[in-house]
Amino acid sequence: MKTPTSDFQSLPALGAGIGLRKEHFQALKTTELPVQWLEIVPENFMNFGGYPEALLDLCASRWPIISHGVNLSIGSLDPLNEEYLDRLKTILDRTRAAWYSDHLCFTSVGGEYFHDLLPLPFTHEAVEHVVTRVKQLKKRIHRPFLLENPSYYVQVPGAQMSEAEFFNKVLDQADCGMLLDVNNVYVNSRNHGFDAREFILQLPLHRVAQIHMAGHKDCGDVIIDTHEGPIIDPVWELYRFTMGVIGRSVSTLIEWDTHVPSLKKVVDEALHAQAIMARLGLAAPPSTPHVSPMNKVLAAAVTAPIRSPLAERREAAGV
Repeated sequence: MKTPTSDFQSLPALGAGIGLRKEHFQALKTTELPVQWLEIVPENFMNFGGYPEALLDLCASRWPIISHGVNLSIGSLDPLNEEYLDRLKTILDRTRAAWYSDHLCFTSVGGEYFHDLLPLPFTHEAVEHVVTRVKQLKKRIHRPFLLENPSYYVQVPGAQMSEAEFFNKVLDQADCGMLLDVNNVYVNSRNHGFDAREFILQLPLHRVAQIHMAGHKDCGDVIIDTHEGPIIDPVWELYRFTMGVIGRSVSTLIEWDTHVPSLKKVVDEALHAQAIMARLGLAAPPSTPHVSPMNKVLAAAVTAPIRSPLAERREAAGV
């Protein structure tokens, strides 16, 4: 049987990166830590000028920037939000993102956003619906697009296929890539009682262009995907297994969003992922941050104190 391939295998292998979080804005201005690349949540930079925008420009001058959105709502029955897509495209163009991603889920109903990632039913109708919307999206934004497997806490009734089959059908018919969240696989396997490694083997690994790694909160009877580190050993073991099966270097991102520690501690987690790839013979060439004259100019310009999100929203609204 011929091994499947996809164009997503040829996307740049960036090594192990970290998320751009406001807790690290000041440190990132001048750090010499071995940051490989940064992932942004684009919604955090939409409609904000001033300090956040200047900091984003500074980071984009030093490192590759990849966008990972949370409000695309690709599975919603609502029409695709044209205003949101315009803002997203502006940020992708500004940061020269090599690709972008969002979640295979829905986050809005009737124009109201829930700020949560809600699971879809694993049905043929849902496959057709999502595929149609991804094709619409690709006509608007001409960059490689990835869908992530989200964590979920209830199984939507009426499933006509497994989650892995659902992902295979959506990605194949829409011809998009996969952002494989290894921690989400672990969380779901524990919450819903399936074999995480078997699940990995059933996924369209030839379409995986990025991996997410994160921590979680174990409440005993349920595991919550909190993105709170450090990453536990069983998740690292699943990552090692996944990379071994994929057999090529894949850009890996450390997500740490709850009780965010120092920049060094998050970078150390990224270095651990890099070391696993290296031991498997899959490591991408490391990149060293370089403070160019333009970097220094931008860093000097980014001197305003960090304002609260409320203050930034008031500024953006002209209040």
